[in-house]
Amino acid sequence: SCLTLSIMEASVEKHFHKQPTIFIGKRRLLGVKLKQRQLRYYKKIGLGYKTPREAIDGHYIDRKCPFTSEVTIRGRILRGTVISVGKMRRTVIVRRNYLHYIPKYKRYEKRHNHTAAHCSPAFDVKEGDNVVIGECRPLSKTVRYNVIRVDTTNKGRKQFKNF
Repeated sequence: SCLTLSIMEASVEKHFHKQPTIFIGKRRLLGVKLKQRQLRYYKKIGLGYKTPREAIDGHYIDRKCPFTSEVTIRGRILRGTVISVGKMRRTVIVRRNYLHYIPKYKRYEKRHNHTAAHCSPAFDVKEGDNVVIGECRPLSKTVRYNVIRVDTTNKGRKQFKNF
């Protein structure tokens, strides 16, 4: 019952939360105390990215988290800067800068695009942070990426520091 109370405290929604891969009503031997970690599902996503400590020890429930649910990272791995946090629930907007070559003038022009990405509660993301996002299945109408690593910085919002 301690597990269900901590799950309820960690979420904002009104319905009951549990990880789909964990059976809460599991019978156990009398006198044997289960550790909290034994009742939490988490996984390695591979590709050289470590599972955050908060995903392993935390109490959050997120169906779209690549570390604690069945969402897999496959396809593209992109890098960008977070420009918007908190306007959508658990979603961030990532700005990716690149150079586009114009053959007529034999020069490059700066361009950018914005990508919506799901941000797991395991990460504390702020505007200006550099993040690595990985492609996954469509999570909503516009979200097809998941944040898999955060590099915190204190820089400004619009930058072409990579060039």
